[in-house]
Amino acid sequence: MVSTYRVAWWNLENLFDERDAPDRSDKLRRAIGRDLATWTRARRDAKIGQLAAAISGMSDGAGPDLLGVCEVENARVLGLLLDRLAAVLPARSYAVVHADTSDQRGIDVAFLYDPALFTAGELFQHVVMRRTATREILQVNFRTHRDRLWVLFANHWPSRRGGAEQSAGYRAIAGETLAYFHERVRDIHGASTPVLVMGDFNDEPFDVSLVRHALSVRQDARVRAGRNPYLLNLTWEVLGERAGTFYFDNEPNVLDQILVNRAMLQPDAPISVVPASVEVVRLPGMVAQGRYPYPIAFGGIGGRTLDEHGYSDHSPVTVDVVEED
Repeated sequence: MVSTYRVAWWNLENLFDERDAPDRSDKLRRAIGRDLATWTRARRDAKIGQLAAAISGMSDGAGPDLLGVCEVENARVLGLLLDRLAAVLPARSYAVVHADTSDQRGIDVAFLYDPALFTAGELFQHVVMRRTATREILQVNFRTHRDRLWVLFANHWPSRRGGAEQSAGYRAIAGETLAYFHERVRDIHGASTPVLVMGDFNDEPFDVSLVRHALSVRQDARVRAGRNPYLLNLTWEVLGERAGTFYFDNEPNVLDQILVNRAMLQPDAPISVVPASVEVVRLPGMVAQGRYPYPIAFGGIGGRTLDEHGYSDHSPVTVDVVEED
């Protein structure tokens, strides 16, 4: 019997604990204290409720089978999100895999997954450094319910703060880091190991960090035929929609992307992707109506306008993955 998994990625936009959270380090309090000046427990819970409502609306109301997220402060807020998801999706019982990072703002990357379908195995946290912050690539070696190895990378690459060109070198380092550890997977587990990469790359599919450094391309024939560790970037097609996953000055940017390796494109692959299934999730109420269909942010942190009917300043992206008997 064939299993079809709905896999998703979402930048949750500053999912922080309340302003006076007791387990926040002194260093982090100093770094983000002003940003959280008006961030109360009620606002945190309201945001979690909005996020849970959107996640539960994915996959025709069943929720995704596996979801990668970023911009979460810690395991505590992830636990609160899981509790809310359990209330709105009683058929699910999500588990979480997460590792704390030393990011300047304390924001992490994590996976939420259905333990009836997947088991989280080895976890590797690949840190990407820059002078003013640290960002993260989280690698988890999952096993499916058919006991097959499936390696996933969740990415949150350095921001464009200070300018896209001025900060491009940091994302080039992130691309090299991803490519290196993708190659390590091939060396250790074999070239037939399926690998799926997701994330907020803070660059678009055509940018140098992805094309030259991460070896991400748009031609599936090049990925299928080559011995090099190329990744097929499935979100090239999203560029043709003239709408983005993130908007800056009313300009659409496709920063949130899903990539797969050669092993997931082979005709007889036990775990394969459905390339045509990739889409940006724009459920009713999640995006603005009108000329610019930008995602409606929740805000409320760092002086950003609060909108308790909002969700995140990024839209989620999803794709279908098929596992054979």
